[in-house]
Amino acid sequence: MLLVGSKVCSSVFQAPKKAKRRQQQGEGGGSSNVFSMFEQSQIQEYKEAFTIIDQNRDGIISKDDLRDVLATMGQLNVKNEELEAMVKEASGPINFTVFLTMFGEKLKGADPEDVIVSAFKVLDPEVTGSIKKEMIEELLTTQCDRFTAEEMTNLWAAFPPDVAGNVDYKNICYVITHGEDKEEEE
Repeated sequence: MLLVGSKVCSSVFQAPKKAKRRQQQGEGGGSSNVFSMFEQSQIQEYKEAFTIIDQNRDGIISKDDLRDVLATMGQLNVKNEELEAMVKEASGPINFTVFLTMFGEKLKGADPEDVIVSAFKVLDPEVTGSIKKEMIEELLTTQCDRFTAEEMTNLWAAFPPDVAGNVDYKNICYVITHGEDKEEEE
C-alpha cells in the first residue's frame, strides 16, 4: 500500500495498523457486506483515517479534502488531475462505506507476509534479511510498473538503507501487510 495505487496519496491511504482482513471462506467467497470483511477494531481505525482525510467534516472525501490533507503532510502543489484521478477511483462520492469498500478491494487478494518475504528471499541467497539498495532500485526502476525518481526518494525516506547500503526487506514486508513499522509497535 505504500507505493501502489494512487501514488501521491499512498501515504494517506496506508492501511491502518494490523490491517489483516478476516479469512474469507473459499477463493471467491467475498461477502456483500463490506463491514464483515474487517474486525471491529480495523473498522474503527479506518473510520479515524476517514475522519482525518475528510477535512471539511461533510461525510464525503472530495478533491479539496485530499488537497488539504496532503498539504498538512507537506505535499503542496498537487496537480488537480492527480486529485481527480484519486477521487475517480471510487464509483461515486466517497462516504465511509465507499472508503471501506475501496480498502476491501485493495486488500482482496493481497499476499500474506510470508509469501512476500519468500519473494524477497530469492534476491537474498545468503539469507541475511537485507538486500542492497542498488539492487532494489534497479529492479523497481527498470521492471514492470517502474518507479519514478520521486517514488524512489519516498521509498528510501520510509525505509532508509543502513550505513552499508542494505535495506531490511523483512521490515518492508511487515509494513506492506500490517501498515506500520515493527519498531513502532514495540
